[in-house]
Amino acid sequence: MTAITAFNSSTSASLSATATRASFWTRIAAELAESIARGVYPPGQRLPSEHALAEQFGVNRHTIRRSLASLCSQGLLRAAQGSGTYVEEFAVDLVLAKRTRHHQNMVHAGLRGALRVLDAKNVRATATQARALRVPARSAVLCLRVLGEAEGQPLNFSERYFPLPRFDGLEEVVRETGSITAGFAAHDVKDYTRLESRITAQMPDAIVAAHLRQTASRPVLLVESVNVDPLGVPIEYALAWFAGDRVTLTVAHDE
Repeated sequence: MTAITAFNSSTSASLSATATRASFWTRIAAELAESIARGVYPPGQRLPSEHALAEQFGVNRHTIRRSLASLCSQGLLRAAQGSGTYVEEFAVDLVLAKRTRHHQNMVHAGLRGALRVLDAKNVRATATQARALRVPARSAVLCLRVLGEAEGQPLNFSERYFPLPRFDGLEEVVRETGSITAGFAAHDVKDYTRLESRITAQMPDAIVAAHLRQTASRPVLLVESVNVDPLGVPIEYALAWFAGDRVTLTVAHDE
């Protein structure tokens, strides 16, 4: 009986210690979240180091690390490897409409932004890409991997496919101007419209997460779209991954 009593007492003490540790990191996370809400740590600001926060709250760095990880998973903070932990800068309302343009979305949001070409190559169209562009399978298409930015922060990472030879040289125009619209205009497409957009939520792979500067444990919004010229001919098939906690996607039906 004595042995059983001792075991129960030890178990109770262990559970109590575990609960206390859990309450520490959750309380600290709540206090930091409140400080962010009150503007103590404004958007874009780097938080004090883990060591400084550990001293401030009187806990070890492991507890602080757990609190910060929780806030990162909620989208309040982002961790930049080798740099520190930052308050997320902003959330942008982007409109998916008949005439969706990155530059116009940024202007409406009062932000400076452009598209930056990361790389470009000619590839053979997969069955999905060929079907969307209405070209034979394994036709030559131009693939641009593009980063959409606002105020220097990544909002979306995309893979965009354009039929060849119609859009030979489009890469150079987009690199120079930061605009797909300008690239189309240089190829005698003065106007174009969105035929369809499909939106799904998913977990990003390592490449997408790295380009969006977020962890792979935070979901993203994937928009699959097709743009057509004034004659209804597909000119672009795109997959765009949006940072789910930095953007709101509004679908406009009345343009």
